[in-house]
Amino acid sequence: MGQRLSFDALNAALKAAAEETRLRILALLAESELTVSDLTDILRQSQPRISRHLKLLAEAGLVERFREGSWAFFRVAEQGEAAALVRALLARLDPADHTLGRDRERLAAVRAARNQAAQEYFRRHAAEWDRIRRLHAADAAVEQAIVEALAERPFRSALDLGTGTGRMLELFGHEIERGLGIDLSRDMLALARARLDRAGLRHCSVRHGDLYDLAMPPDSFDVVILHQVLHFLDDGARAIREAARVLRPQGRLLVVDFAPHELEFLRAEHAHRRLGFPRETITQWLEQAGLEPTLHRVIPPEPGSDGTLAVTLWLGRDPRIAIAAQTREVA
Repeated sequence: MGQRLSFDALNAALKAAAEETRLRILALLAESELTVSDLTDILRQSQPRISRHLKLLAEAGLVERFREGSWAFFRVAEQGEAAALVRALLARLDPADHTLGRDRERLAAVRAARNQAAQEYFRRHAAEWDRIRRLHAADAAVEQAIVEALAERPFRSALDLGTGTGRMLELFGHEIERGLGIDLSRDMLALARARLDRAGLRHCSVRHGDLYDLAMPPDSFDVVILHQVLHFLDDGARAIREAARVLRPQGRLLVVDFAPHELEFLRAEHAHRRLGFPRETITQWLEQAGLEPTLHRVIPPEPGSDGTLAVTLWLGRDPRIAIAAQTREVA
């Protein structure tokens, strides 16, 4: 199993898991992030009872809790002494078990409702998003450039800051072991969760958080992505410094944003704070954050299209030498 547990930690974890409802909860949280309300609908038990079970599981280190406003999401623990234990316990469960199968059916209904709500939000805003999308290079071309920028070597973990719909996690999700998206918009997080559910990316998750103040230790991720985020921010340099802080040695930070332009309506109607960035601005911010700029690439709109915006990629590398002990998952 790898990491060994102290007697007290093992005793607490086994006591917490050794109850029917709590074991069912663990099995469900291994499938998807869920709220107390979600678990109440699936397990047909009262909210106070579900909350008590979650409290015991969290105190034993078997589940993690993430607050988003008045909501709290729960997920099977991914770090700490008990994380490996809970994975080992769940691996022993028979996936064909009748009780677990019934729970998965109800989970599917919860996911379907979540997806429907996300799609409704997308439909309400699709026109404005499509208008902006037509202004720049095709998404396929930009995504291909993103993949090529990071193709130098494989990576195990990725952090997507300002994740939006979660597309970057979906793009790399099948190639990594751990993906995390951070966003301030709860509506966008709902879209991202629905996208990750549809893609079956259980090892990828999203969190409500402030990209100026990430709730994670240094040396946490192999790759950090800032995709079409900086133009919304008051202090892009600060965001890059915080992104660089959580990079592992030899880790890479990819910034994707617009080249300089004069479309003032994006500032007035879509909250863009910056009308693109010249090459030297982002390059300087990367260097000030202690990173070595290794790539600058401009993707112009397709000839003959309505596009007027060029998309630019910058890649910065953490120059520290990686050592074997730092290959473990910290995130």
